[in-house]
Amino acid sequence: MWQPFQVTTAAARTFRLGATEYPVVLPNARDPRLHLAAVIIAIHILGQTALGFRVSVPQIVVAILTCAAIEVGWTLYKTKRIVWPASAMLTGSGVALILRVVGAERGDHWSWSGWYLFAGVAGFSLITKYLIQYRGSHVFNPSNVGLVAAFLILGSEVIEPLDFWWAPFDPWMASAYLIILVGGLLITARLRLLAVAMSFWLLLAAGLAVLTASGHCMTAAWALQPVCGQQFWWVVVTSPEVLIFLFFMITDPRTIPSGSVARVVFALCLGAACVLLIAPQTTEFGAKVALLAGLVLLTPFRFLFDRFLTKPEPTGVVGAPSLGRWRMFARGWVLGSVVVMFAVGTVAAGAPARESAQVTDGGAQPIAVEIDPASAPDVTVSVDAEALNSDVAEGAQGLAVMLAENLAIESEAMLRADTSLLRAADDGERLVEMERRIQVAATTGEFPVSVYRFASLHLEVVFTDGPQGGASLGLVATGSVDDISYDVAGVEARRTTRPFATTFVMRQGSGDRWLIVGEMDG
Repeated sequence: MWQPFQVTTAAARTFRLGATEYPVVLPNARDPRLHLAAVIIAIHILGQTALGFRVSVPQIVVAILTCAAIEVGWTLYKTKRIVWPASAMLTGSGVALILRVVGAERGDHWSWSGWYLFAGVAGFSLITKYLIQYRGSHVFNPSNVGLVAAFLILGSEVIEPLDFWWAPFDPWMASAYLIILVGGLLITARLRLLAVAMSFWLLLAAGLAVLTASGHCMTAAWALQPVCGQQFWWVVVTSPEVLIFLFFMITDPRTIPSGSVARVVFALCLGAACVLLIAPQTTEFGAKVALLAGLVLLTPFRFLFDRFLTKPEPTGVVGAPSLGRWRMFARGWVLGSVVVMFAVGTVAAGAPARESAQVTDGGAQPIAVEIDPASAPDVTVSVDAEALNSDVAEGAQGLAVMLAENLAIESEAMLRADTSLLRAADDGERLVEMERRIQVAATTGEFPVSVYRFASLHLEVVFTDGPQGGASLGLVATGSVDDISYDVAGVEARRTTRPFATTFVMRQGSGDRWLIVGEMDG
């Protein structure tokens, strides 16, 4: 992800190819890049074994080997040496840690799906180091600029970044936090970059607190409701992805100012830029790309920070006391103005993402329907549903009973020709469709009712509006259904029985009530 000023290596052996002998250079054990690689590899291992990362071993390996091959070939061409590609492998590993292919499944450790995307993004990231330079140094952090470009070009329908929220807090997540924090603190402290990481985090936390107070929300694939308020603030500022970003990406010594004061000011400006970019985003995809994009936008200006924030040599001339007081006053006024403008700008920029309830039951109370819990089969739960930031997987049987209640309420609303009853069971497209059916029935005098008998139920996560529209729960149901038609007098006119296989899409309304919002065949 980053490269120290001095590439510490040691010549180990030579390699002869025909009549030509090439020196082989391996990294020194004290090279900080090896320590950073150990941290990232440990996170990869945890992700594969315990945290359910939606990335496979071949995808990770392809990204790393692509960067390694490019670096070895470039270095061999330029220097006639075979040098261990430590920095390039960090770039590939960093890309693989953050990049995800939409549709990838948890636990599919050996999938080759989308391997070319990992190779392409990783290769492009590394090439920017050679092609985009200023005064002999690369301008952008390679993995950072490559990922941002890929997300903006390919979009959320193809790829997405690593989630802000990884998994419920358990010993494995505690281990992940421990690895990131201990590794990050030790490496940044050794390189004297801890102040950069902490300055960025403090400004980010303060800015997001202002944004949170204004009612900011975002949708996320791991949440069944919009992530708002204190939950939004806490998820982002404690996100392992944010910690990786601040410890291992923004602290690349080659892409930040060289002066200590300039570095701190750079980190504060970066934090402010990230907050302002996150503010208008309504999806987690937008917020994550905004976070990464802040660094892309600011790194080209790092030379200006050094130029204007380098501490001047003392001249030995003592100014008038009044001039010193006026300077302090002016600096305080400017600082205060900047703080106020930043807060106002954050609130204004966040207008598109103000809090709004997506699903409500309009205050309607369920009508009296009796459902025998024993009539519902045992509900199986998918891996993705178990991994949600929610406890719904533990209440899967209760959700099955609630589905049966909602279907019974729909039938009662049809028999009474009373659309107001539907708000206790349905919302969204399902509510609109059922209201239409009742209106048609009232016109024709024929009232169709469906009575379901479940043979199996499987709880999974579905995305009716795409992953960035937020997660919904789907109860995949099979069994048989009686289609019954009643006349105006409530007398059964005809009845047919048929098998069915469908997915009922459910979202939580106000309180603990889950409502049917859609139905998908198959």
